Amino acid sequence: MRVVPGAPRDAVDGEMSDGRVKLRLRARAVEGAANEALVAFVAGRLGVPRRAVRIASGLTARMKTLEVEGLDAGEARRRLLES
Repeated sequence: MRVVPGAPRDAVDGEMSDGRVKLRLRARAVEGAANEALVAFVAGRLGVPRRAVRIASGLTARMKTLEVEGLDAGEARRRLLES
């Protein structure tokens, strides 16, 4: 997943050529605000509680790997890219 902080709105921006999902977040990458916004946005989009979403790698990078309790990677990708 590629995260772009400081965007005008929170949105899924589609799929990149390498297969990663690109997200835009309003929150700035200051003191973990973008990471918190990422977890909240993804949880809401997937319909799972915030505690079910965890940043597995990339805490300080734009490229991140998330773990979502109760969903496999394919289902999580499908839900993120819907609508």
